[in-house]
Amino acid sequence: MPPLTSYTTKLTEEQIDLVKKYLTEHAFAFYEVAYARFGGKKGKLNVVVYDNCKCVVQGKETEEFVTFFLEPEVLGEAKLGYEEQLNPKAYEPHIGVDESGKGDFFGPLVVAGVFVARGAFSELKKMGVRDSKLITSDKKSIDLAKAIKARSDCVAEIVSIGNEAYNRLYEKMRNVNDILGWGHARVIENLMARIDPRATGTVCSRAVSDQFGNKRIIESALMKRGKGIELEQRHRAEDDLAVAAASIVARAEFITRLYQLGEKFKLPFPKGASAQVKEIGKQLVQTHGPGILNVTAKTHFKTAKEVIEMAKQ
Repeated sequence: MPPLTSYTTKLTEEQIDLVKKYLTEHAFAFYEVAYARFGGKKGKLNVVVYDNCKCVVQGKETEEFVTFFLEPEVLGEAKLGYEEQLNPKAYEPHIGVDESGKGDFFGPLVVAGVFVARGAFSELKKMGVRDSKLITSDKKSIDLAKAIKARSDCVAEIVSIGNEAYNRLYEKMRNVNDILGWGHARVIENLMARIDPRATGTVCSRAVSDQFGNKRIIESALMKRGKGIELEQRHRAEDDLAVAAASIVARAEFITRLYQLGEKFKLPFPKGASAQVKEIGKQLVQTHGPGILNVTAKTHFKTAKEVIEMAKQ
């Protein structure tokens, strides 16, 4: 098995102080990182502690740093290499579900699910599957998504809710969590129809997703095929490899569709809801009128009103 080159964990304030002290004493070069308290680099090792207390270790010396310092001296537990023994349920066959585009003004809302069969989890780890928010390269996300979908021991499903459909759903439901619940339910239903126990060697009985609302939203939206599945919603669900795989598949689909939208209108469609996003929105409205937002953006965002006002100036 190749050495670990990426590791993520949540730290307490006291643990963050210990990491910073270690980096200082071992001559790491500190540098600024967006949304992070600090980043430190030495040789082929990068350590970043983010504002949300998440610590990300990357580089060829990751395994040594985690095994000989982070786990014994900071976390006080030896987990690296023993994850399956310590948490066997996480390595049982199950579905992971995640979404992309929820906070992006332009582009669709994409919900993806990945069923991971027994034995595939270690292979996903080797591939570098992790929370898509930790993957900064669009190309890397797309390449990883292709690799996940190509595996015979994984089954991926995507529900992409385009802007017109999204805006209609929002007018009807008036709640993003309800739309997410509907999307999650459809993905689970579709996967349950595609998972062949003869091919995977198992029957899927569990689905894991992030905690975005009352899980009854999903349960009530499930139809006959998914009624018997156990739904597990939890914070930091992306730590689950099936959910991490779903987050990558969803992100890659969102990136692809956002690019296609830009190609159609001959404009670069940025992610998020930044000043750059507003500027593109203003240009769109000035060229095509306010109605263009219904087919390119999520119109309940306050950004929609802002770009319409900007276009009048």
